[in-house]
Amino acid sequence: MRHLLLVAAATALVAAAPPPVKYATPPSVIAESRPGEWQAIPADDLMLIDLKNGQRIVVQLAPLFAPVHVANIRALARSGYWQGAAIYRVQDNYVAQWGNNDSDKPLPASVVKKPPAEYHRALRGLRITPLGSSDSYAPAVGYTAGWPVAYDAKAGTANLPHCYASVGVGRDLSPDTGMGGELYAAIGHGPRSLDRVIAVVGRVVSGIEHMASLPRGTEALGFYKERTSDVPIANVRLASMLPEAERPRFEYLKDKSASFARWLRVKKNRQDEFYIRPAGGVDLCNALVPVRPAK
Repeated sequence: MRHLLLVAAATALVAAAPPPVKYATPPSVIAESRPGEWQAIPADDLMLIDLKNGQRIVVQLAPLFAPVHVANIRALARSGYWQGAAIYRVQDNYVAQWGNNDSDKPLPASVVKKPPAEYHRALRGLRITPLGSSDSYAPAVGYTAGWPVAYDAKAGTANLPHCYASVGVGRDLSPDTGMGGELYAAIGHGPRSLDRVIAVVGRVVSGIEHMASLPRGTEALGFYKERTSDVPIANVRLASMLPEAERPRFEYLKDKSASFARWLRVKKNRQDEFYIRPAGGVDLCNALVPVRPAK
Protein backbone atom coordinates (compact mmCIF):
# COMPACT_ATOMS: atom_id res chain seq x y z
CA MET A 1 0.00 0.00 0.00
CA ARG A 2 2.81 2.39 0.94
CA HIS A 3 4.48 1.67 -2.42
CA LEU A 4 1.26 2.47 -4.27
CA LEU A 5 0.92 5.75 -2.38
CA LEU A 6 4.48 6.78 -3.32
CA VAL A 7 3.86 5.97 -6.98
CA ALA A 8 0.62 7.95 -6.92
CA ALA A 9 2.38 10.92 -5.30
CA ALA A 10 5.20 10.83 -7.86
CA THR A 11 2.69 10.67 -10.70
CA ALA A 12 0.84 13.66 -9.29
CA LEU A 13 4.08 15.66 -9.08
CA VAL A 14 4.94 14.88 -12.72
CA ALA A 15 1.45 15.86 -13.80
CA ALA A 16 1.69 19.13 -11.90
CA ALA A 17 5.17 20.02 -13.21
CA PRO A 18 5.26 22.97 -15.64
CA PRO A 19 5.94 22.17 -19.28
CA PRO A 20 9.56 22.46 -20.51
CA VAL A 21 10.63 26.03 -21.17
CA LYS A 22 10.54 26.88 -24.88
CA TYR A 23 13.31 29.37 -25.51
CA ALA A 24 12.85 31.98 -28.20
CA THR A 25 15.08 31.77 -31.27
CA PRO A 26 15.63 34.42 -33.96
CA PRO A 27 13.38 32.50 -36.43
CA SER A 28 10.65 32.07 -33.80
CA VAL A 29 10.66 35.81 -33.04
CA ILE A 30 10.28 36.55 -36.75
CA ALA A 31 7.47 34.01 -37.04
CA GLU A 32 5.62 35.61 -34.10
CA SER A 33 6.03 39.21 -35.34
CA ARG A 34 3.00 41.22 -36.46
CA PRO A 35 2.47 42.34 -40.09
CA GLY A 36 2.44 45.99 -39.01
CA GLU A 37 6.03 45.66 -37.75
CA TRP A 38 7.34 45.19 -41.28
CA GLN A 39 8.15 47.92 -43.82
CA ALA A 40 7.83 47.37 -47.57
CA ILE A 41 10.89 48.19 -49.70
CA PRO A 42 9.99 50.52 -52.61
CA ALA A 43 10.14 48.93 -56.07
CA ASP A 44 12.52 51.67 -57.25
CA ASP A 45 14.99 50.57 -54.55
CA LEU A 46 15.13 46.96 -55.76
CA MET A 47 17.65 46.13 -58.50
CA LEU A 48 17.20 42.75 -60.18
CA ILE A 49 20.30 41.10 -61.61
CA ASP A 50 19.33 38.16 -63.84
CA LEU A 51 22.19 35.86 -64.78
CA LYS A 52 22.11 34.00 -68.10
CA ASN A 53 21.88 30.70 -66.21
CA GLY A 54 18.47 31.75 -64.87
CA GLN A 55 19.56 32.73 -61.36
CA ARG A 56 18.41 36.05 -59.91
CA ILE A 57 20.13 38.35 -57.42
CA VAL A 58 18.10 41.15 -55.80
CA VAL A 59 19.86 44.22 -54.43
CA GLN A 60 18.21 46.81 -52.19
CA LEU A 61 19.65 50.24 -52.97
CA ALA A 62 20.42 52.80 -50.26
CA PRO A 63 19.60 56.33 -51.48
CA LEU A 64 19.53 57.48 -47.85
CA PHE A 65 23.31 57.06 -47.73
CA ALA A 66 24.56 57.40 -51.33
CA PRO A 67 21.96 59.40 -53.29
CA VAL A 68 24.18 60.39 -56.24
CA HIS A 69 25.62 56.93 -56.76
CA VAL A 70 22.17 55.35 -56.43
CA ALA A 71 20.74 57.81 -58.97
CA ASN A 72 23.54 56.76 -61.34
CA ILE A 73 22.79 53.07 -60.77
CA ARG A 74 19.11 53.58 -61.44
CA ALA A 75 19.90 55.45 -64.67
CA LEU A 76 22.28 52.69 -65.77
CA ALA A 77 19.67 50.02 -65.06
CA ARG A 78 16.94 51.88 -66.95
CA SER A 79 19.21 52.35 -69.97
CA GLY A 80 20.18 48.68 -70.23
CA TYR A 81 23.82 49.54 -69.55
CA TRP A 82 24.59 46.16 -67.95
CA GLN A 83 23.21 44.00 -70.77
CA GLY A 84 26.20 41.92 -71.84
CA ALA A 85 28.04 42.61 -68.57
CA ALA A 86 29.46 39.85 -66.38
CA ILE A 87 30.76 38.86 -62.97
CA TYR A 88 34.47 38.84 -63.70
CA ARG A 89 36.10 38.83 -60.27
CA VAL A 90 35.46 36.49 -57.35
CA GLN A 91 37.99 36.76 -54.52
CA ASP A 92 37.72 34.19 -51.75
CA ASN A 93 36.40 35.54 -48.43
CA TYR A 94 36.16 39.01 -49.94
CA VAL A 95 34.04 40.14 -52.90
CA ALA A 96 32.34 39.20 -56.16
CA GLN A 97 32.52 42.06 -58.68
CA TRP A 98 30.51 42.69 -61.83
CA GLY A 99 30.12 45.23 -64.60
CA ASN A 100 31.47 45.91 -68.09
CA ASN A 101 35.11 45.72 -66.95
CA ASP A 102 36.46 49.01 -68.26
CA SER A 103 34.49 48.97 -71.52
CA ASP A 104 33.82 52.21 -73.41
CA LYS A 105 30.06 51.64 -73.45
CA PRO A 106 28.31 55.03 -73.57
CA LEU A 107 26.69 56.31 -70.39
CA PRO A 108 23.21 57.82 -70.03
CA ALA A 109 23.29 61.62 -70.12
CA SER A 110 22.06 61.90 -66.52
CA VAL A 111 24.95 59.90 -65.04
CA VAL A 112 27.32 61.92 -62.86
CA LYS A 113 30.73 60.68 -63.98
CA LYS A 114 32.54 61.95 -60.89
CA PRO A 115 30.17 61.65 -57.92
CA PRO A 116 31.04 63.06 -54.49
CA ALA A 117 32.72 60.72 -52.00
CA GLU A 118 29.57 59.32 -50.45
CA TYR A 119 31.48 57.29 -47.89
CA HIS A 120 29.50 58.71 -44.97
CA ARG A 121 26.65 61.15 -44.41
CA ALA A 122 25.49 63.54 -41.71
CA LEU A 123 24.19 61.84 -38.58
CA ARG A 124 21.61 64.58 -38.16
CA GLY A 125 18.14 63.48 -39.23
CA LEU A 126 18.71 59.77 -38.58
CA ARG A 127 16.79 57.99 -35.84
CA ILE A 128 19.28 55.45 -34.52
CA THR A 129 18.41 52.29 -32.61
CA PRO A 130 21.71 51.46 -30.81
CA LEU A 131 23.03 47.92 -31.02
CA GLY A 132 24.21 48.12 -27.41
CA SER A 133 27.41 46.15 -28.08
CA SER A 134 30.89 47.51 -28.72
CA ASP A 135 32.39 47.80 -32.20
CA SER A 136 36.00 47.68 -33.39
CA TYR A 137 35.55 50.09 -36.29
CA ALA A 138 33.30 52.88 -35.01
CA PRO A 139 32.49 54.65 -31.74
CA ALA A 140 28.95 53.27 -31.94
CA VAL A 141 26.75 51.13 -34.17
CA GLY A 142 23.06 50.46 -34.53
CA TYR A 143 20.21 50.63 -37.01
CA THR A 144 18.26 53.23 -38.92
CA ALA A 145 15.46 52.87 -41.47
CA GLY A 146 16.17 49.17 -41.76
CA TRP A 147 19.93 49.51 -42.32
CA PRO A 148 22.85 48.60 -40.07
CA VAL A 149 24.83 51.76 -39.41
CA ALA A 150 28.11 52.83 -37.84
CA TYR A 151 28.21 56.35 -36.43
CA ASP A 152 30.29 58.92 -34.61
CA ALA A 153 28.21 61.29 -32.50
CA LYS A 154 31.16 63.61 -31.88
CA ALA A 155 31.97 63.97 -35.58
CA GLY A 156 28.27 63.95 -36.52
CA THR A 157 28.68 61.30 -39.22
CA ALA A 158 27.13 57.94 -40.07
CA ASN A 159 27.99 55.28 -42.62
CA LEU A 160 26.86 51.92 -43.88
CA PRO A 161 29.26 49.16 -42.78
CA HIS A 162 30.73 46.50 -45.03
CA CYS A 163 28.98 43.31 -43.93
CA TYR A 164 28.27 40.06 -45.74
CA ALA A 165 26.13 40.85 -48.84
CA SER A 166 26.84 44.60 -48.70
CA VAL A 167 27.13 46.15 -52.17
CA GLY A 168 29.78 48.77 -52.90
CA VAL A 169 31.08 50.78 -55.86
CA GLY A 170 34.33 49.74 -57.50
CA ARG A 171 36.73 52.64 -57.96
CA ASP A 172 40.29 53.53 -58.90
CA LEU A 173 42.69 55.29 -56.55
CA SER A 174 41.48 58.44 -54.79
CA PRO A 175 40.24 60.98 -55.73
CA ASP A 176 38.22 58.67 -58.01
CA THR A 177 34.96 57.61 -56.33
CA GLY A 178 33.53 55.28 -58.98
CA MET A 179 30.40 56.24 -60.88
CA GLY A 180 28.47 53.01 -60.15
CA GLY A 181 29.07 51.01 -63.31
CA GLU A 182 31.30 48.52 -61.52
CA LEU A 183 29.80 47.03 -58.36
CA TYR A 184 30.76 44.32 -55.89
CA ALA A 185 29.11 42.33 -53.13
CA ALA A 186 30.93 41.14 -50.01
CA ILE A 187 30.91 37.33 -49.98
CA GLY A 188 33.03 36.66 -46.91
CA HIS A 189 33.62 37.93 -43.42
CA GLY A 190 32.55 41.59 -43.35
CA PRO A 191 35.53 43.62 -44.72
CA ARG A 192 34.96 46.49 -42.30
CA SER A 193 38.36 48.02 -43.13
CA LEU A 194 36.63 49.30 -46.29
CA ASP A 195 34.18 51.38 -44.24
CA ARG A 196 34.33 55.08 -45.19
CA VAL A 197 36.79 54.19 -47.98
CA ILE A 198 34.29 53.15 -50.67
CA ALA A 199 30.66 54.08 -51.26
CA VAL A 200 28.28 51.40 -49.97
CA VAL A 201 25.14 51.64 -52.10
CA GLY A 202 23.05 48.72 -50.92
CA ARG A 203 22.83 45.08 -49.93
CA VAL A 204 21.84 41.80 -51.54
CA VAL A 205 18.49 40.76 -50.08
CA SER A 206 18.05 37.63 -52.19
CA GLY A 207 20.42 35.40 -54.14
CA ILE A 208 23.75 36.16 -52.46
CA GLU A 209 24.40 32.40 -52.54
CA HIS A 210 24.61 32.60 -56.34
CA MET A 211 27.63 34.87 -55.99
CA ALA A 212 29.20 33.32 -52.91
CA SER A 213 29.27 29.84 -54.51
CA LEU A 214 30.99 30.90 -57.74
CA PRO A 215 34.44 29.51 -58.59
CA ARG A 216 37.21 31.74 -57.26
CA GLY A 217 39.34 33.64 -59.72
CA THR A 218 42.95 32.48 -59.96
CA GLU A 219 44.54 35.81 -60.88
CA ALA A 220 45.55 38.58 -58.46
CA LEU A 221 42.58 39.95 -56.47
CA GLY A 222 40.39 37.09 -57.69
CA PHE A 223 40.03 38.12 -61.33
CA TYR A 224 39.24 35.32 -63.75
CA LYS A 225 42.20 34.55 -65.99
CA GLU A 226 40.10 33.74 -69.07
CA ARG A 227 37.04 35.70 -70.20
CA THR A 228 35.33 32.36 -70.80
CA SER A 229 35.20 31.99 -67.00
CA ASP A 230 33.19 35.19 -66.59
CA VAL A 231 29.61 34.69 -65.40
CA PRO A 232 27.38 36.44 -67.97
CA ILE A 233 24.57 38.75 -66.91
CA ALA A 234 21.42 38.64 -69.01
CA ASN A 235 19.71 41.72 -67.66
CA VAL A 236 19.72 44.28 -64.86
CA ARG A 237 16.48 46.11 -64.13
CA LEU A 238 14.73 47.94 -61.34
CA ALA A 239 11.66 46.20 -59.96
CA SER A 240 9.73 49.36 -60.85
CA MET A 241 10.44 48.65 -64.55
CA LEU A 242 8.40 45.43 -64.41
CA PRO A 243 4.61 45.20 -64.62
CA GLU A 244 3.03 45.41 -61.18
CA ALA A 245 2.08 41.73 -61.09
CA GLU A 246 5.63 40.59 -61.94
CA ARG A 247 7.53 42.65 -59.37
CA PRO A 248 9.27 40.82 -56.54
CA ARG A 249 8.44 42.37 -53.18
CA PHE A 250 10.50 42.47 -50.02
CA GLU A 251 10.08 43.95 -46.57
CA TYR A 252 12.29 44.53 -43.54
CA LEU A 253 11.57 44.36 -39.81
CA LYS A 254 11.28 47.89 -38.43
CA ASP A 255 14.11 48.57 -35.99
CA LYS A 256 11.75 50.55 -33.75
CA SER A 257 9.33 47.63 -33.40
CA ALA A 258 8.86 45.44 -30.32
CA SER A 259 9.71 42.31 -32.32
CA PHE A 260 13.01 43.81 -33.47
CA ALA A 261 13.96 44.62 -29.87
CA ARG A 262 13.11 41.07 -28.85
CA TRP A 263 14.94 39.62 -31.86
CA LEU A 264 18.05 41.63 -30.97
CA ARG A 265 17.95 40.42 -27.35
CA VAL A 266 17.76 36.84 -28.55
CA LYS A 267 20.65 37.36 -30.99
CA LYS A 268 22.79 38.56 -28.09
CA ASN A 269 21.75 35.83 -25.66
CA ARG A 270 20.85 32.54 -27.33
CA GLN A 271 19.41 30.18 -24.73
CA ASP A 272 17.84 27.43 -26.80
CA GLU A 273 18.98 23.83 -26.42
CA PHE A 274 22.22 24.07 -28.43
CA TYR A 275 23.64 27.18 -26.73
CA ILE A 276 25.19 26.34 -23.38
CA ARG A 277 26.56 29.82 -22.68
CA PRO A 278 24.81 33.09 -23.76
CA ALA A 279 27.28 35.45 -25.45
CA GLY A 280 25.97 38.63 -23.84
CA GLY A 281 26.57 40.65 -27.00
CA VAL A 282 26.68 40.51 -30.78
CA ASP A 283 28.67 41.92 -33.68
CA LEU A 284 26.78 44.30 -35.96
CA CYS A 285 27.45 42.17 -39.04
CA ASN A 286 26.05 39.12 -37.22
CA ALA A 287 22.81 40.90 -36.43
CA LEU A 288 21.70 42.30 -39.78
CA VAL A 289 18.13 43.58 -40.06
CA PRO A 290 15.78 40.74 -41.05
CA VAL A 291 14.53 41.04 -44.64
CA ARG A 292 12.01 38.68 -46.22
CA PRO A 293 9.87 38.34 -49.34
CA ALA A 294 6.57 40.15 -48.86
CA LYS A 295 3.32 38.28 -49.27
